[in-house]
Amino acid sequence: MAEHSFTELQKKLEETIKTFPYLYLFKFIIKADNKSMALIEVMFDNDAEIHQKQSSKGNYISISVKQVVLSVDEIITIYKKAAQIEGVIVL
Repeated sequence: MAEHSFTELQKKLEETIKTFPYLYLFKFIIKADNKSMALIEVMFDNDAEIHQKQSSKGNYISISVKQVVLSVDEIITIYKKAAQIEGVIVL
């Protein structure tokens, strides 16, 4: 995800989310490998709710994570970290 996209996302989130803490739903697609999954999971708190769904051919996994966040900056930081992991698609 390009820096421009993060800026646009941040503006949209600031307009949408008015109160914190806020339960936010993060979404990613990764290649089906344990390393990528582990790198995503470690970015979140122990109480985050993580769901995985494998693609029909088993090549990819979609990951949905519900976590309480305290600011829009926290959301953007997590997305930027995820975007640096090889093979991760940030949604």
